[in-house]
Amino acid sequence: MPREPVTAYVALGANLGDAVQAVLQGIEALRALPDTQLIRRSPLYRTAPLEASGPDYVNAVVEIATRLVAPELLARLQSIESEAGRERPYRNAPRTLDLDLLLFGSARIASECLTVPHPRMQERAFVLVPLADVAPALVTRAQLEAVAGQRIERVDEPVA
Repeated sequence: MPREPVTAYVALGANLGDAVQAVLQGIEALRALPDTQLIRRSPLYRTAPLEASGPDYVNAVVEIATRLVAPELLARLQSIESEAGRERPYRNAPRTLDLDLLLFGSARIASECLTVPHPRMQERAFVLVPLADVAPALVTRAQLEAVAGQRIERVDEPVA
């Protein structure tokens, strides 16, 4: 019997190479996942690196409905990152593509490889602002005010 779809939220970010194109390709890769439907996506945003160095990031958040279980979804996200050339030479290193599972339904997961809800999402404008675009009920005004000092600006997207 097939599983009921779970609503999940995935943050995307990139700051190496053509970051806009990398995030857009990441969104398309999410759209192509098996047993998964892309419900909506935020606009793209440009943000300064947080607790990191390197060029500005391009970020977005997508809402998906998936029948994949959380560990399988995480493995697929990591595969998409690898296909985009993601390397992990050190913590918070610049990246060609980063995909973070923010929320997976109402699940609370604390394993060696996955923590949901994402443990630092409340501290990051680059997560909260685009998450508020796709799921305004999940982000409070107080949460947005707490990250208001972090630079974030909308990015004009290329015309297809």
